[in-house]
Parts: sequence; structure tokens; C-alpha cells
Amino acid sequence: MSPAGFRISQVASVFLAVFAALSVQAAELELPDSLALQSGQRVTSARGWQEERRPEILELFRANVYGRAPIGRPGDLKFDATETTPDAMDGMATRKQVKISFSGPGGQGAIHLILFVPNGAHKPAPCTLLICNRPPTNIDPTRAVKSPFWPAEQIVARGYSAATFYIADVAPDVSGAWTKGVHAMFDPPQRAADAWGTVAAWAWGASRCMDYLVSDPDIDARRVVVVGHSRGGKTALWAGAEDERFAMVVSNDSGCTGAAVARGKTGERVADINRVFPHWFCKNYKRFNDREAELPIDQHMLAALIAPRLLYIASASLDRGADPSHEFLAAVQATPVYRLLGLSGLTVTEMPAPEFPLHDGSIGYHIHTGKHDLTEYDWKCFMDFADRHLVTRPKSAP
Repeated sequence: MSPAGFRISQVASVFLAVFAALSVQAAELELPDSLALQSGQRVTSARGWQEERRPEILELFRANVYGRAPIGRPGDLKFDATETTPDAMDGMATRKQVKISFSGPGGQGAIHLILFVPNGAHKPAPCTLLICNRPPTNIDPTRAVKSPFWPAEQIVARGYSAATFYIADVAPDVSGAWTKGVHAMFDPPQRAADAWGTVAAWAWGASRCMDYLVSDPDIDARRVVVVGHSRGGKTALWAGAEDERFAMVVSNDSGCTGAAVARGKTGERVADINRVFPHWFCKNYKRFNDREAELPIDQHMLAALIAPRLLYIASASLDRGADPSHEFLAAVQATPVYRLLGLSGLTVTEMPAPEFPLHDGSIGYHIHTGKHDLTEYDWKCFMDFADRHLVTRPKSAP
């Protein structure tokens, strides 16, 4: 075995041992039941899930974690194409830059959407929408700077349109965010304890991008994949929960208040995230600092809100803050809802070794060897899963 292979084997052995130890603890976590109504009755049908339990869980997350958006699609939402370049990426794609503008009582705003549509693919094409939480150089529309965080060329070569927006267009990622961006435009002077946090605002921005994608004849709006990493991964999950137009939701290394189950979690916990990032969630969430067991919901229930659509959760082997075992646990615990709806969900209950992705069911999962990051390997796994479950591609496709 090569030294690199030996190191991977070591990492795999460590994580399998960690998960085996935590699996015993997981059985004692007393997680809230995704299929038990607050009345105590149990949901036993797809209709009961869609009409009763799903809205109940969604409301619990709004009231206690992410907050509620004060507005949906603004009445004056407008799309202006600021650029259309048909020979971008050496002729491989058409680049579009779109200004998505809107206004509220507190002023005007705009999201700048970058979109590459593959020239050689059948139209309308499926699309990935990245919620970019890193500096804009990572999503350079000129492609003078290429980042593995958004490998747009590889995405286009696989037959997908590649779209992205920068979260600061919606609201800045600063502790005073509640007085800036869309918060300043739409929030009333006195914020309620369940008013939306900035993660919910960014998710709102993803839905405004979806509003545009629905209008573009080059995009198959039935096959849009929303992708996020870290805080962007938390945002992708909430966007997918609130907006059922997203056909597939990808959460990469999202950890605390993302994909990771909060009860019994190691690394970053609710008190930590509320202290360091007080603007991300609603004020009510702070009541659960060091009291995760009192939450009426947990993150496996957020994962379940994506059902029956496709869900992908990804982790990193060295990401102790996110706690990969509890990200995987959320996928396991969301599976009963998928099965109620006649789908497979996650097809195993044992955490895989790094670089052994699970793609058989309607919930996908993998863990990459390395640190907290979004890599080209992660993107490859996302698209492999989408190819298998979301997109029927001709055999001659790359």
C-alpha cells in the first residue's frame, strides 16, 4: 500500500471507530420523532406528512431556529441581463450575468447572478446553484481566477449549467447584519424574537435566484440543484426546506445548525455558534444555548423536510467542529420519512470510509479525506449522484 493509501486507511479506521462508539450514544439521544405530530398522533401516510407533519416541523424551525422571512417574492422583482457572452470558456459555454433587483420599505437591493450555460448540451439544461460564502474571487466570472470551490468548467463539461451568487449581495456576514442588506429593506423597526436571521435571508436570496432560473428558457427549472458549503450548507438546507422548487439540496460540511444532529454533538455546539455568529439565527435560538435536548426539533428533521426530493450531505474527515458522525446521523434519521414516501433514503446505517460515497438511495453521502473545504472531488460526487437520480444523460455525454 502506498503511504497516501495507508494514511487514508488510518483515517477511515479512526472514523469507523468513532462512529461505532457514537452509535451507542445516538440510541440514547432521544431524538424527536419526525413522524410524530405534536398532538401525539403518528403520521402513517404521504398525505399526512405533506399536509400535517411537514408544515408543523417547518413552523417549529421558523419559530425556534432560523426565523421567518417577512416577505416572499417581492412584487417589483426584476431581472436585467447585464451581459451575455456566447463564447465563454473557449466556446464551451454562454456566460450570462443577471441583476436581480427588488425594493422594500427600507430601500433597494440587488443580487448579481453569474450563470454559465453549456453550449453543447441539450436545452433546457439542469443547473447547479452555488450559495457562495467565500470572497468573490472564488466565483470569478471572467475565469481568470479558477477556484476548486466552484469548478465551473468541470460543471459545464458534465452538462450542467453553473450558477452562483455572493451572499453579501443579500446581507453582509457581520454581527450587525440585522440592520443591513435585506434586513434593512424589509424588517420592521422592532424585530420579533422569531424574525429571520441572516442564514434565512441568504436562503431567501437563493429563492430569488430560483425565480430567475425559472424564467430562463435555457434552464430546466425542474432540475435545479442548490449547493452550499459550511454556512452556505446551512443556507442550502433551509432554502430547500422553504422552497420546494429545488429538486436537489447539497449540504457540504455544514455542521452545527446545518446537517449535524445537535443532541450529543461534539465540536461546535449551539452556544458556540450563537456566541460567535449572533446574527445567523433568530433570537429565540439563544434560549437553547447548552440546552439542545430541549429543542422541539433537531437537524435530522430539517434533512427530512427535503423529502421526497433528493438530498446530499457531505463531510470532511478532519472537520471536528462540524462532527461528521452527526452529519451522517442526520441522513440516517431522515430516512424513515423518505421510506414513508416510498423512497429509499439512505441505504446503509454504518458510516462509510472516506472516498467511498453512498449513491444508491435518494439521500447521498460521502466523506472526503482532509479539512473543512469544498473541493473538486466533492463536486464530482454531487454530479455523479445527480446523474444517477436527477438527470438522464445520453451515453455519449462526457
